Amino acid sequence: MKHATIEKSIPLMGILTLLVVAIGGLVEIVPLFFIESTIETVEGMRPYTPLELRGRDIYIREGCYNCHSQMIRPFRDEAERYGHYSLAAESKYDHPFQWGSKRTGPDLARVGGKYSNLWHIEHMRAPRQMVPESVMPAYPWLEKTPLAYDDVAARMTALSRVGVPYAPEMIASAKDDLEAQANPGGKTDGLIGRYGQKVPTGDFDGKPGEITELDALVAYLQMLGTLVDFSSYQAQAR
Repeated sequence: MKHATIEKSIPLMGILTLLVVAIGGLVEIVPLFFIESTIETVEGMRPYTPLELRGRDIYIREGCYNCHSQMIRPFRDEAERYGHYSLAAESKYDHPFQWGSKRTGPDLARVGGKYSNLWHIEHMRAPRQMVPESVMPAYPWLEKTPLAYDDVAARMTALSRVGVPYAPEMIASAKDDLEAQANPGGKTDGLIGRYGQKVPTGDFDGKPGEITELDALVAYLQMLGTLVDFSSYQAQAR
């Protein structure tokens, strides 16, 4: 069939276009019905603690995702700068995910443990004191604003309904776990028992005895990229 015949007949072109799109869609969609999961199980992954969850809420509220992505693509330059490429499993408890679409600032997928809590505190107060070329605005109000967390259990309940594996015990202990994580010297046995040994704990904002929004934000940043042990990680063969 000549191209001219198709191009001169709008109904015919519409039918053929629909046919091509349908075939392409089937090729993409049908294999998914034969795969048990599109996300591999990776050892170490866990839901956010209550404090980290509130920190993530603040991260989103302040628009941090507009400049900082959390997805390292499998390209040599990105892996050399930021670390191992991001795994789908690392975002499976994110609603919404924070992959982003631009990198005005560095990717934060592996920022956890890269800097001290004090570095993050000073960075939020005056970014250019820590990174002279930074264009990031300052966020001095975070360390002055008490963290609101009376509804953290309700937030966890909502997330559990969309698949985040928060057990009833985790939800019932939400406020206690949040306070324990932000309290240097606090009783963290229950927190560690529920979320594992890799939970960062202590005074995140430099103000012992107070729990501020900066506590939550720094706790969230300090866990990003720390859950998977990439020294022993091996991708599962399909």
